[in-house]
Amino acid sequence: MGIYDVAVVGLGALGSAAVWQAVRKGAKVIGFEQFEFGHVKGASHDTSRIVRTSYDAPEYVALAKSAYRDWADLESSVGMKLLTVTGGIVVIAKDATEGPTIENYTASLTANNLSYELLSSAQVQERWPQITIGENMAAVYSADTGMAHASKSVTAMQFAARAHGADLRENTPVTSVTPIGGEGKGYIIRTPAGLFKAKKVILATDAWTNQLLEPLGAHIPLTIMQEQVTYYKPTTPAAFDKEKFPVWICFINGKGFYGFPTFGEPTIKAARDFSENTMPLDKRTFVHSPELLDELTNFMGDFISRDQKLQTLRTVTCQYAITPERQFVLGPLPDNPDVFVALGAGHAFKFAPVIGRVMAELAIDGATKEDISSFAVPTKATPRARL
Repeated sequence: MGIYDVAVVGLGALGSAAVWQAVRKGAKVIGFEQFEFGHVKGASHDTSRIVRTSYDAPEYVALAKSAYRDWADLESSVGMKLLTVTGGIVVIAKDATEGPTIENYTASLTANNLSYELLSSAQVQERWPQITIGENMAAVYSADTGMAHASKSVTAMQFAARAHGADLRENTPVTSVTPIGGEGKGYIIRTPAGLFKAKKVILATDAWTNQLLEPLGAHIPLTIMQEQVTYYKPTTPAAFDKEKFPVWICFINGKGFYGFPTFGEPTIKAARDFSENTMPLDKRTFVHSPELLDELTNFMGDFISRDQKLQTLRTVTCQYAITPERQFVLGPLPDNPDVFVALGAGHAFKFAPVIGRVMAELAIDGATKEDISSFAVPTKATPRARL
């Protein structure tokens, strides 16, 4: 039986960050991934993810500020550029009555002493003529918004963890986490490859979390959805280069959409967030919804200037595990305080390095430097859209 200080279950973005951050603190760490590394069954694959400090709640802005420092630390550790800063906008109707408001964003940024620009629809279209929005819309621009390369970032964290001595196992599902006697005596981790013992356990298992929590007497309400992103080739791809086109988010009619400049190929990527395409784990199809694709394509036809014809190239699916209010769940289980949960509700990739550090600090130091007081285990499932 292998004996470790920390075991991390699930090696997507959050779990890979946790093994990296834990092992560099000197702990003996093992990480388990139930599928092959780089698989497409979760939410950490494909190319780009948005990074930004611009959020509609101050606790997320504060954590995002820390995430940028941890991203820089990761880039330095692996000698690789992982973030591409482009600047970005969040577009919302000035008289929005549902979902986030412009005031939510500006107040949260102001509370964290971060600068921004408030732009009218005319100013948006003057700066980026590729975009068309109505006169009733306004935008918050943040210069630090950009993109992380998703698959490359996860691989980089795994590489850095292994370089520090972490034992990472792929195709090794964890079937149970069982306490040994009383508090502080550790846990037995059962896998098809054998039994392992760890003093502390971090669960970064997303949609599979409750399978391991329920034998421990815990449960987190989760709504499982299959999401999708689509890549379009515009008439003039050069007009959407990262030097000429921002990362963008747009809330309209109670729905949120988002997209990217070109990134490694002559395409722009876009999606609707929180599509409500619920799909239990055992029913997932990996086939995209034609209705959601039509909805997105119609939106893009209005949002992108009419002189650009968008050719649909491909649509990629991923999986969301949505917590109540789409709040993060970060911290120990009340009845098993040496088991820690990291759930990101479909919007945590940008936070991965800092969430990994939070998990490592909790498991090894007993406390974290970050304020995670807003991310308690939820009591009811009432999800709302938050990009």
